[in-house]
Amino acid sequence: MAGSHPYFNLPDFTQPSPSSTPPSLPSHQRCRPSDATKGLLVALLGGGLPAGFVGPFSRMAYQTSHLPSLELLICRCLFHLPIALLLKLRGDPLLGPPDVRGRACLHALLNVLSIGCAYSAVQVVPAGNAATVRKGSSTVCSALLALCLESQGLSGYDWCGLLGSTLGLIIIVGPGLGTLQEGTTGLYTALGYVLAFLGGLALSLGLLVYRSLDFPSCLPTVAFLFGLVGLVGSVPGLFLLQTPVLPNDPLSWSCVGAVGILALVSFVCVSYAVTKAHPALVCAVLHSEVVVALMLQYYVLYETVAPSDIMGAGVVLGSIAIITAQNLSCEREGQVEE
Repeated sequence: MAGSHPYFNLPDFTQPSPSSTPPSLPSHQRCRPSDATKGLLVALLGGGLPAGFVGPFSRMAYQTSHLPSLELLICRCLFHLPIALLLKLRGDPLLGPPDVRGRACLHALLNVLSIGCAYSAVQVVPAGNAATVRKGSSTVCSALLALCLESQGLSGYDWCGLLGSTLGLIIIVGPGLGTLQEGTTGLYTALGYVLAFLGGLALSLGLLVYRSLDFPSCLPTVAFLFGLVGLVGSVPGLFLLQTPVLPNDPLSWSCVGAVGILALVSFVCVSYAVTKAHPALVCAVLHSEVVVALMLQYYVLYETVAPSDIMGAGVVLGSIAIITAQNLSCEREGQVEE
């Protein structure tokens, strides 16, 4: 009975035990979150949730002062320009290294097109439906592009969550597509859904291009380029295609400021997450934006939320839970990541 208590069978803590010291614990007991886990959590908390406020706030700015979509895009791009100070302090080129400068500018252009389509769509269709179509198309396109161009496969649970989230989006937007009005109103509504789809396609292409970039200060560089390319393209388009509006009420300015800050946070988090996890899974987790947008659509904008919207939002949340739970894993501290 040496080394244990005769009655309670407890270990004798007076004797030195090598296994009681932290350095001798088995390596499988000292875990840290995997890169995929960190990427999905950043995409969920820092990408999807803040982005859910962008669409409703953009619609509020349009309803209050008829702020054009290109003008809202210009205001958002202005929040990206101060990142140039960070690049200057670090001594990095503003446009990135010469060998990847073209791809970095292409990434910025695709993101500008995606955001421009999204802002235009929320002006003619409900914010929740526009976010639904955009995120659904980005998820499907990201999965197809990753399979075709990167030969990067998904597990069975990932496919289950991916298809489930897409099914939830179809449940949300399907009834609305089946009851489009005839005439000019129905044409503008259909055009809004087309713009939302094109915005999702451009987003998936931009994420794929970003994954191919690998140089120091990649994230701040592409964030600054987004603001620069957005301004260069949006300022002439605003005066040629739309009429500039100067908001004169605090609500509009508050919405514009909130859109700029939240969109910048979401942009940075999504760009980080896509380097850690599969782009299709990142886009699927970003479907949380749809749920937040639907809640704000009902409680803030006082727009109708159909029972199919609630059912689809539940399916989306369940699918996100499947994807996140399946990818919640830990790695050994000494293990070399693949």
